Amino acid sequence: MSEPYVKNVVEAALLASGRPLTLAELFELFDEFAKPERASIELALTELAGDYQDRGIELREVASGYRIQIRDAIATPVSRLWSERPAKYSRALLETLALIAYRQPITRGEIEDIRGVAVNPNIIRTLLERNWVRVIGHREVPGRPELLATTKDFLDYFGLKTLDALPTLAELKDIESLGVQLDFSTAPIPEAAELQEMMGADEDEAVPVAVSGAVSG
Repeated sequence: MSEPYVKNVVEAALLASGRPLTLAELFELFDEFAKPERASIELALTELAGDYQDRGIELREVASGYRIQIRDAIATPVSRLWSERPAKYSRALLETLALIAYRQPITRGEIEDIRGVAVNPNIIRTLLERNWVRVIGHREVPGRPELLATTKDFLDYFGLKTLDALPTLAELKDIESLGVQLDFSTAPIPEAAELQEMMGADEDEAVPVAVSGAVSG
């Protein structure tokens, strides 16, 4: 089987899938008796990434696999194709999400201790409904509060393969940068006042979240 054919199949599948595809899923696209070597698929992915180097799209490996998506630099003009406004989330929600990602697994009470204010139940509900956060167990203390952690969907949405791909806390200068990248390193979490100063605005102000759109979905 020729390398150009393998490359074309991989590219077409990524464009048509509507979601990230793993190496195993790409391998299964080929006929049982004419499957390429896995190394050929990996080579095709590498070559596609190179082909897109100076184009408006890029090949990105995220938590759920590989996808073709719009580059950050041109996401704004391309977004004008859609009439709906980008989703907006309160700073309280984004702070809560950041704390979950930094400190996971973490309970709602621990989030409240760090932020110094109560967490609105609608914030946790929204994160759960978006499948950015899930309950992975219970803390073995009185009341057995739920332990919250981020999901693969969270990583996929922000174009990340793992949490290690996020920048360091020192690089998180403005909460509006959360639209493209969040800082969920293992560095110690600042206190609520420090978070508020770093993020530089009132808690209830809504912040638009706009990330690179995936061409494939």
